[in-house]
Amino acid sequence: MQNKNKTVVKSMSLLHLFLHEPSLTLSELVSKSGMPKTSVHRMVSSLEEMGFLNRDAAGAYSLGLMFLEFGQLVADRLDIRKIAKPIMEDLCREVDEAVQLIMRDGNEAIYVEKIEGTQTVRLYTAIGRRSPLYAGACARSILSFLPREEIETYIKQTKLISIGSGTITDPEKLLQVIDASVQNGYTISYSELENYTAAIGAPIFNHKRQVAAGISIAGFEARFTADRLPYLTEKVKDAALQISRKIGYS
Repeated sequence: MQNKNKTVVKSMSLLHLFLHEPSLTLSELVSKSGMPKTSVHRMVSSLEEMGFLNRDAAGAYSLGLMFLEFGQLVADRLDIRKIAKPIMEDLCREVDEAVQLIMRDGNEAIYVEKIEGTQTVRLYTAIGRRSPLYAGACARSILSFLPREEIETYIKQTKLISIGSGTITDPEKLLQVIDASVQNGYTISYSELENYTAAIGAPIFNHKRQVAAGISIAGFEARFTADRLPYLTEKVKDAALQISRKIGYS
């Protein structure tokens, strides 16, 4: 404690009280903090002046808009790729398949990170490569968890072109697959971007509970057998949840 500014530490203690209460009066702050009333009054006055606290007409304090500004800056500056990479590496070691991270760019998805397994397999994906949102488990893990109206608009406006032998080109079937993905919490694809390959993808959510990215494991279709799918599915969903939590999802 001797190396810390005691006033700053005490001020932070006051602010932490608002994590559990939307508003607090001066008396409540004094009671909950156990600090002298004069000290609390001095600190909350300073915090109010700086925009960290607001005081309403009744005299109750609440967190100020300054926290929204800082919170948005933190969210905007989070590097999902940097956060996701160690989790992707762990996933790759566990399942020994390629692991991919994808983000949305308009009506396309762009692969921003990829970890190769020991299995040598030709994949459509590579860092910097783009794919339509409707094709492949990783890209569709983003499309499937967009707002329903946005999904339907996308499908109406997009020509579903075949890329691999398993690419879904029928709008009604695509919607059915999307519905199943939402219900199950993951997406799966076979030969949609590259023949004889398979992938399982899961959505990554941000602090606003919006889909921010997608992660998938991909490899030879023959390795994605019915008895192995539950294991692979749980692993990729768990990795997606880990990344989501690290970028603020709760």
